Amino acid sequence: MKIAFSPCPNDTFIFHAWVHGLIPGAPELDVRYADIDITNGLAANPGGPDVLKISYAALPYVLNEYALLPSGGALGRGCGPLVLTANGTTDPAYLSGRRVAVPSERSTAYLLFRLWAAQNVPGGVGEIVVMPFDQIMPAVRDGKIDAGLVIHEARFTYQNYNLKLMTDLGSWWESDTGLPIPLGAIIARRNLDAHALAGWARASVEYAWAHPDESKEYVLAHAQEMDPDVAAQHIDLYVNEFSAHLGDDGYGAITALLGRAMKEGLVPEFDLNLLRI
Repeated sequence: MKIAFSPCPNDTFIFHAWVHGLIPGAPELDVRYADIDITNGLAANPGGPDVLKISYAALPYVLNEYALLPSGGALGRGCGPLVLTANGTTDPAYLSGRRVAVPSERSTAYLLFRLWAAQNVPGGVGEIVVMPFDQIMPAVRDGKIDAGLVIHEARFTYQNYNLKLMTDLGSWWESDTGLPIPLGAIIARRNLDAHALAGWARASVEYAWAHPDESKEYVLAHAQEMDPDVAAQHIDLYVNEFSAHLGDDGYGAITALLGRAMKEGLVPEFDLNLLRI
């Protein structure tokens, strides 16, 4: 079975057991490791993988072909995308007409940014530049970009680039809605047994929690030279109860985000009932 997910510690931690044949009955996986912008594109390709991790913001574009699995993804609190600058300003008006780097045009981070900017940036931002998430902070530091929208472990490392926090979009979303942030979704082709796949994904999460040391070598091998302590922080933040199962709060958060995005015309219209298998 072909699967695609990022090399980030939360994904490799979650799928370690399944990838290594430790989940009874689960099919063997042929893994492609790719940045979220690439996996979002793969999901829109007729020849895309059987299972993959995408941004929740990309979900409305592919729900006819793929089903959302309730296990294996990333939602949470205190783990939202950050808007960073080099000059330390906290005034959103600074972004008016300026160049902002984002990790993907169909990322949840960018969707949250657009919802926030519509309320807070007079006249809107200027040019949006898409670049791999690990290149954004150096670009802001070096003055190539006025501000950057960052995800993943950048939350723990942006100070190393002498960058300053303008706003935490996760805190904004949580204060605005009281809900967790839907970040990364696990999806599977609709001709597959979604319930069985969700069960194997959940079993892989639970195995990872029960045997945390077993996945360390695999996680760090794919973590792009990340410090082991940062990788551990990353896992603690992004692998949580919603990774095991979305539950009512998880589904509520996804419905709120994508429902608001539909209302604002930021994603295609779709039947919200398609979110559940």
